[in-house]
Amino acid sequence: MQFGIFSVADITPDPTTGAVPTEQERIRGIVEKAKLAEEVGLDVFAVGEHHNPPFATSSPTTTLGFIAARTERLLLSTATTLITTNDPVKIAEDYAMLQHLSGGRVDLVMGRGNTGPVYPWFGKDIRQGIELAVENYHLLRRLWTEDVVDWEGEFRTPLQRFTSTPRPLDGVAPFVWHGSIRSPQIAEQAAYYGDGFFHNNIFWPLRHTGQMVELYRQRFEHYGHGAADQAIVGLGGQFFARENSQDAVREFRPYFDNAPVYGHGPSMEDFTRETPLTVGSPDQVVERYLTMRDHVGDYQRQLFLVDHAGLPHKTVLEQIEILGTKIVPVLRRELDALRPAHVPDAPTHASLVAARDAALAAEGEPPYSDAYRFGTGDNWTGLTAEGGEQARRQAELKERRDRQRLAASPAGKGTDHE
Repeated sequence: MQFGIFSVADITPDPTTGAVPTEQERIRGIVEKAKLAEEVGLDVFAVGEHHNPPFATSSPTTTLGFIAARTERLLLSTATTLITTNDPVKIAEDYAMLQHLSGGRVDLVMGRGNTGPVYPWFGKDIRQGIELAVENYHLLRRLWTEDVVDWEGEFRTPLQRFTSTPRPLDGVAPFVWHGSIRSPQIAEQAAYYGDGFFHNNIFWPLRHTGQMVELYRQRFEHYGHGAADQAIVGLGGQFFARENSQDAVREFRPYFDNAPVYGHGPSMEDFTRETPLTVGSPDQVVERYLTMRDHVGDYQRQLFLVDHAGLPHKTVLEQIEILGTKIVPVLRRELDALRPAHVPDAPTHASLVAARDAALAAEGEPPYSDAYRFGTGDNWTGLTAEGGEQARRQAELKERRDRQRLAASPAGKGTDHE
């Protein structure tokens, strides 16, 4: 199981001192937290995408590329890449580039975001949010899996014989998690493609999380990707820990009570009872998060929000240290022991490459090679004749496997051909 942290880099005053970090301090602090996450044994670091104050994370690929150069094994991800307001062509290019720079240490969470004004800022209509997410992602997949794409849709200008460059590393696109808190359409989208589903449930009751994950699992099986319990699930979480639980409660309370993110709503006690937020000792955090599989089944990724609400940078580093040395080792051991053998790990670049190579071998096809691809690299003259034929054949093989899978699935056998 993968464990990690995510940041949205909110610039929030510290309610105990009134101190406000600068954008420079916040951005540089993200890098320091990511490096520490790797040092203490965490698997994943993810950063959000916002284009409005008080956030300082408008360019995830720039941030993650910088972190990639300063880490060695940390998996780099996003805590939402805005599939609705970003151009799918630019997403395809940027994250394939990050793949190459990081040696494949990248995946991403696709989402619509939670800031309404961002839509008109980028020339989009929030009332078309779901439609944008569906169409843009379909195009993105084609850009990553087909060397030459002809496209015409509703929300962007057509593409004629377009090749997105660089091509995905080793011919395998970054793994995609579809992030949603409340939209069943996005859970359906994740299930249709056999992608991951990430429910960032930090502000929602666990019963709601369980319902959304169960919908995704049922539809994953419906489309023939495997049994429901083999679906790829990730969760968000929050904690604040000190060796003594009373110290944790006392220290965190002013941040909870004053942070805009909590909306001055329920008490901390009510909030921790209803949501995954856990404030206490490391043992209490472990105990709470061991129960998450009771709500969603065996899952593959757990990310924690630790640097928010105005918490000082030093305090956040202490929380990462506690997470990596006292909480995650126990969770990893206990949850891995409980997980049945047929439930997969979260996909990595290496596992996706191995699966692709196994599929080619099963078809009697030669191993994948990217040496054939380009003659001039010009979208007008395109691939070499030999490369174009091989690319076309590989695309056809993939389409055939997808058709066979769908035909054998409940979706193909029934009357509901979605």
